[in-house]
Amino acid sequence: MFQGLLQFYNALLMFLTPKVLFDVLWSTQLGIIVGMMPGLTATMGVALMTTLTYKMAPENAIIILICMYIGAIYGGSRSAILLNIPGTPANAATAVDGHPLARQGKAGMAIGIATTGSFFGSIIGMILLALFTPLIGNFALNFGSFEFFWLSIFGIVICGNLTSPKDPLKGWIAGFLGLFIATIGMEGMHAYRRFCFGSVELSGGISLIPAMVGIFGFAEILTIMRQPEMEVIQSKITRVIPRLKDITRYWKTILRSGVIGTFVGAIPGVGEDIAAWVSYDFASRSSKEKEKFGKGSIEGLIAAETGNNACVAGAMIPVLSLAIPGSAPAAVLLAAMFIHGVRPGPLIMVEFPDFIYQVVAMVLLATTAMLVLGLSMVRFLVKVLTIPRERLMPFVFVLCVIGSYALAARLFDVWVMVAFGILGYYMRIMDYPVAPTVLGIILGDILDKNLRRGLILTDGNLIPFFTRPISLILCLLILFTIVSRMSWFRRLVKSVNSQLSLCLAKLRQKAGI
Repeated sequence: MFQGLLQFYNALLMFLTPKVLFDVLWSTQLGIIVGMMPGLTATMGVALMTTLTYKMAPENAIIILICMYIGAIYGGSRSAILLNIPGTPANAATAVDGHPLARQGKAGMAIGIATTGSFFGSIIGMILLALFTPLIGNFALNFGSFEFFWLSIFGIVICGNLTSPKDPLKGWIAGFLGLFIATIGMEGMHAYRRFCFGSVELSGGISLIPAMVGIFGFAEILTIMRQPEMEVIQSKITRVIPRLKDITRYWKTILRSGVIGTFVGAIPGVGEDIAAWVSYDFASRSSKEKEKFGKGSIEGLIAAETGNNACVAGAMIPVLSLAIPGSAPAAVLLAAMFIHGVRPGPLIMVEFPDFIYQVVAMVLLATTAMLVLGLSMVRFLVKVLTIPRERLMPFVFVLCVIGSYALAARLFDVWVMVAFGILGYYMRIMDYPVAPTVLGIILGDILDKNLRRGLILTDGNLIPFFTRPISLILCLLILFTIVSRMSWFRRLVKSVNSQLSLCLAKLRQKAGI
């Protein structure tokens, strides 16, 4: 514990320079603007910023990306409160109580509450990030090729299950589509070309950044083009800094939502929107003021914002310890770390022992900047919402093209971006989640290499994939997750529950209870 605190202190001192603090301020501010503009998501912001920080030193680039990530997730609360249009999917739960408060003339108070909740959520997530990442990283040293194969499948299954609750099959299809895309190009062991169809460009594989910029950025542009023009609404801002009693009154909600958001974020591929809704649901179930939820509840607003910002730090836990992203923006952040020479995963405590605490210090600086900027520049920043999102899309498209091209100076990557944008657009129309596809592209290389490495170690024997303790547990978890979503299993559980209830009722009747 003392060693960790010392490493955190040294990392914080390293970042307390005028240049780094300036980078923290402008990137957090830009993240807030990206988040508050409907149609510009946190994933898009981090993806575009990754292409612009390519030539920077690793520490400077990663702290800018983390500030963009945290600022964007928070910034989406502005448009959710004022316009009833979430700036990012993570702020959909915020709009449920935030906008009714704004319509009651309490827009400034609602923004202040959302800012404070976001701050506390991020701080709770940061503490859990510092505590659990080294533990999980040390435990992951026990993982071999067999375990990493099943961990990749587990990430896809869980992500597909949670991002497509109505029809998990669509989520699983989207995830395995990403795994297939990851196999395009020369494989990593013998440089054998797969699914290239004679194309020299395809032999290099599909680059992650152009694919993500397309599936999130260009797909969003296409989606907005087919939607009606958004009406711009003005809202009066009064007092912003919340009263102390409005915060301390809900300290249990803040603590619970922060812990829930962090652990939801640590589940591969789930994301901040799920964390916000789960936190909001727990708050509404345990609240003494249930009748206020949906009509302007401060508790509901603070639960949603605490949950989604705690999820940011939570999503970094599997990124650092297992090299598996907890959310779509975290997937871009993971790719950026690899680009800048940092290799997250089980060996991070050996190869980069100080990096975890550097990330914790980055999160603290970004969170502090978010609080200061969030409370001090409300009236000025709200004017940004008067810009119609349709006029921003040409600018976003230019950034998508430049960002895709600048990474490797290949025109082919621009076409990859366009192709994935069209793919993402049609996936949205058909209600297929895109997050599992991106997660599949990231995990595909891990799955492919570890499957083949495991087969080489066992001379083609598949039995160790099912007999090693951790592999067996992961395999059973995957099987249970799939079976639990099948209709016959649900009917069986419902039937067993009804039979048990009937038996209990008869026993009580006989006992005279």
